Amino acid sequence: MDPKLQKKINKLDSIERVPAEEIFELLTIRESDNVLDLGAGTGYVSLAIAKRVNTVYAFDMDQDILAYLDTQAKERGISNINTVAGDFRKIPLDDKLLNIAIASISLHEVQPLSTALKEINRVLDDKGLLLCIDFEETESASGRRVSSKDMVAEMKNAGFTIVNTIYPATKIMNQPVYMILAQK
Repeated sequence: MDPKLQKKINKLDSIERVPAEEIFELLTIRESDNVLDLGAGTGYVSLAIAKRVNTVYAFDMDQDILAYLDTQAKERGISNINTVAGDFRKIPLDDKLLNIAIASISLHEVQPLSTALKEINRVLDDKGLLLCIDFEETESASGRRVSSKDMVAEMKNAGFTIVNTIYPATKIMNQPVYMILAQK
């Protein structure tokens, strides 16, 4: 394996995260659901939710990391994860295909955020859910951040209704996070 890719995999897999079960408790998950994992990376969300739903679309910009995720799924006997490479601003999936979209530590990277949120809205069915987990903007934050207040405003502008906003005690990379559940 390419050393750069291995380094990226190691970094992604070593991040302390909000436990997947805690994330899923916020959602009404049905076996018939089709789920979009935005910024899937090594598959933390995709691999955990796959056994509960019909299909998972693991979406990421990095084709190599998606190939690794494919291998992980096959090794675990998981056959309902479809990896999709692309840009958040132009998601190559059909309108209203999905019931749930989960964006875990990924939307803060997208510019313009409004375009990505409109795309997520487009691929969600009526009453579809979007769960955004992201870094809270703080004075000491390094790198691009979107405050929970700004994320809520952007989600509303993209046609979502905010269902719940949670500030978990769990930090990611020693930074506070928020979880916003929105409905189309």
